[in-house]
Amino acid sequence: MSVAVKICGLQDREALHAAVEGGADYIGFVLIPDSRHYVTVSKAKELLLTLPSPALCRFAPASPHPAGNEITLTGLFVDPTDQQIEEAMALKPLLGLIQLHGHETPERVTAVRAMTGLPVMKVIPVAKREDLDLVCDYEQVADMLLFDTKLGPTPTGGTGKSFDWQLLNGQSFSLAWMLAGGLNAQNVAKAVSLTGASIVDVSSGVETKGHKAPVKIKNFIRLCHAL
Repeated sequence: MSVAVKICGLQDREALHAAVEGGADYIGFVLIPDSRHYVTVSKAKELLLTLPSPALCRFAPASPHPAGNEITLTGLFVDPTDQQIEEAMALKPLLGLIQLHGHETPERVTAVRAMTGLPVMKVIPVAKREDLDLVCDYEQVADMLLFDTKLGPTPTGGTGKSFDWQLLNGQSFSLAWMLAGGLNAQNVAKAVSLTGASIVDVSSGVETKGHKAPVKIKNFIRLCHAL
């Protein structure tokens, strides 16, 4: 079975088209104002409308058993307000997954899930094995998990930094999950081998000088789908 891919932090037409044409399984817009990958909801909608209709028809909510040609559009937030969540609903029906990358409590995850009617993926920042203890708090309320690098008290993402993948070796979780943090074409095979990840999430690893590179996007997807 090939490894599914999420291309995150898309900000321009060329990168979006490269991800969709290259066969990305998930694409992500960062709706976090202080992020270097930030796009507004209106800009995200504008970008999506540049895609041809056949591509738009492939968008679907996250599913434990997605069809091979489906794309899940993910909206990323850090401790969002209700207003921010409501504004993002302008991306429906294409929006298929909410990613919460902050200090959201299990109760907040439940509230966002109810408010949007969409699956929610909770990010678990990892630096040491004890960080995985958080998983049990979210397995009953989230639809997916994402393990990313923990660099400090402030939620981060797209940093290009990896955590010790051995921490996930032999772990078993009740939810579908993604691996993120410093992945690129050179190390993704090793990361998958050590963690058993079936979905990987990349952002800075497909960039050149801070900008998404279409060739790197397509190459990364092709490598992962061949694993």
